[in-house]
Amino acid sequence: MTTTVDTVADLAALVGQPLGHSSWLEVTQERVNAFADATEDHQWIHVDPERAAQGPFGGTIAHGYLTLALMIPMWSEILTVRERRMGINYGLNRLRFPSPVRVGQKIRLSATLAGVDDIPGGVQVTVDCVVEVDGSAKPACVAQALFRILS
Repeated sequence: MTTTVDTVADLAALVGQPLGHSSWLEVTQERVNAFADATEDHQWIHVDPERAAQGPFGGTIAHGYLTLALMIPMWSEILTVRERRMGINYGLNRLRFPSPVRVGQKIRLSATLAGVDDIPGGVQVTVDCVVEVDGSAKPACVAQALFRILS
């Protein structure tokens, strides 16, 4: 589900409202392995399915920071500003990983617009983000993200 506005000025009317959620994204072992290679984090709970099956999670799990990184493609499905030059990830105010994502599970992002502040050339939006795990009551990631949208 995508929320679409024409300009950055239109965002102010959406503060405090849910923007929607992304489609479900399956977390595969191949994706986890590629992230492990990119970050040089090859801990067995991520990359060794046989050993991880005997571990605390019953199988391999995604890196927390992989879950965080996947917020960006999922975020791109949630908000569209038609008249913009570009958008950038500006950072985070808060970040927690309440629950692991087991390989094979599906995740999606739900977002609520918490704030819009004017900056030179555009706006900075504060977004309350929750990465949900299909079939789980507990989220995988809860973050307050900052994005800059330049017009």
